[in-house]
Amino acid sequence: MKEIAILGPTASGKSDLAVRIAKSSNSYILSLDSLSIYKEIDIASAKPSIKERGGILHFGIDEIYPNEAFNVALFFSIYKKAKEKALKDKKNLIIVGGSSFYLKAMLEGLSKEVEISKESVEKTKEILKDIDKAYSFIEKKDFLFASKITKRDRFRMEKWFNIYFETKMTASEFFKKNPPKKIINKIDIFNIEVNREVLRKRVEKRTSKMIQKGIVDEVFYLESKYTRAVHPMKAIGIKESLEYLDGFLTLRELERKIVSNTMKLAKRQRTFNKTQFKSLKSAPLEKLEEEILPFLG
Repeated sequence: MKEIAILGPTASGKSDLAVRIAKSSNSYILSLDSLSIYKEIDIASAKPSIKERGGILHFGIDEIYPNEAFNVALFFSIYKKAKEKALKDKKNLIIVGGSSFYLKAMLEGLSKEVEISKESVEKTKEILKDIDKAYSFIEKKDFLFASKITKRDRFRMEKWFNIYFETKMTASEFFKKNPPKKIINKIDIFNIEVNREVLRKRVEKRTSKMIQKGIVDEVFYLESKYTRAVHPMKAIGIKESLEYLDGFLTLRELERKIVSNTMKLAKRQRTFNKTQFKSLKSAPLEKLEEEILPFLG
């Protein structure tokens, strides 16, 4: 079994490319997308339909409901399931999507998770009431960790104190004793290069299609069933549709805002891929297929 990854900004044509390659290379597909993983979020996620999947078995699509927790550990388990199935069936595996953080996490691994008690949470909450005092405490106990964060990085400080109160170790000590375990040791990574204006036109076309298909109705249904509190309701396409439902946007403004926010996301994705993966092999969409097939034999 061989594995490859196909990355690229949103709306760059990754899914269609992966299906074409999978058909030519005896492969299964693992979706690397933080929204397609949810059932019932079909239009907003722009997930490939059953027909668009071309008879290729996909993993990472429709795995959980919107009110179920999704984290890196869950993605790891989905990857392991996909790999086991590919090995059993003598297939290759194509990992494809825009949420390349999860690929990076599999290559670098994650440290052991700490179960945090209510007592530790309360202690952390209390000490963080004085953020300057809390930072000084971390700096005194764990200078290495403190040097990597700012005095206003409440999220990482909260994590540090939870670990400290629960394990009686500093975060640096804990991570040293519990080094990350890699899920993937090595993989060939391909990246779709696309001109910004070409991508914008693709995003505009996809967004127009989403609205025609009924993204607003889908979001109305999701809100009525799951409320706005669940994590995926903050995703691009969904949050703007909620603004429309609240009367803050016209339909035309909704379309423009989704396009604008999607282009900002695409920029972040490009930057992340180029800076986080050293062995990235980049090429335009029309040339990438011939670049990839030799790697899958």
